[in-house]
Amino acid sequence: MKKRSVFLAALNRTGFSLMILLILVYLLFPFYWAINSSLKTESQLFMTPATAIPRDPVTLEFSPTLINYAAVLQDGQFLRGLANSTIVATSTTTLALIAGSFAAFALGKLRFRGRRPMLYVILAMTMFPQVTVLAGLYAVITALGLSARVSMIFTYMLFTLPFTTWVLTSFFRGLPVALMESAQVDGATPFQTFRKILLPLTAPALVTTGLLAFIQAWNEYLFALTFTSIDPAARTVPVAIAYFTGAVARQEPFGEIMAAASLVTIPLVVLVLVFQRRIVAGLTAGAIKG
Repeated sequence: MKKRSVFLAALNRTGFSLMILLILVYLLFPFYWAINSSLKTESQLFMTPATAIPRDPVTLEFSPTLINYAAVLQDGQFLRGLANSTIVATSTTTLALIAGSFAAFALGKLRFRGRRPMLYVILAMTMFPQVTVLAGLYAVITALGLSARVSMIFTYMLFTLPFTTWVLTSFFRGLPVALMESAQVDGATPFQTFRKILLPLTAPALVTTGLLAFIQAWNEYLFALTFTSIDPAARTVPVAIAYFTGAVARQEPFGEIMAAASLVTIPLVVLVLVFQRRIVAGLTAGAIKG
């Protein structure tokens, strides 16, 4: 009986390890293939069968190249797109965190009529597909005469602000009420309590939600494509990559597209590595109550 239980435990561990391995391969293979393709020349990309690493078409020796990265980094359209994406994503995230933290404080800690229905309305705002509101937004933006970058910043708030507010509300709600009561006894106003006491305690949540909001704004394509259609200089990097053209007509520059896609992920990876401790703290906060 004991041997059977040991065997079953070992079998469970092996099965669990295999499942984790399959998930990792499924998630990481697209990134690996993008980097692999970005290190190939056009002739290497069209080799049949496709090679798992860059190989010379004649000798089949390992032969990576950085020609695609050089071409991308010399492309003014791509560099301008990186700058636009940085401006738009950073501005969107900052505004979403500022407005979302105020709203979350009110919804999580203050008592007023209609608080619960308001939370459900905020959650419902995230359920609408982007395409359903695109036409109306474009008409409003055109009527107001806003620039493409400003238009993207405010329209991205449609999906970053509800998410930020909803997530931060749960964190504010989990903070002890005694903190507010102690601050009130010491003569602090609600705003001072929010700014000096509660907000610093939600730093892990702010980092986590801010990073997710930044990724959403950084990768957004549909709104960016629409609002920059008459202002090519304001194109963000996803739109800039979509407009890559080959050296000759009807040529699809797969290598350059993969190189650009690899470069675009670098800022996101750096942000995750820099803030990884706060991200983990934000994701696990509230999981265990003392």
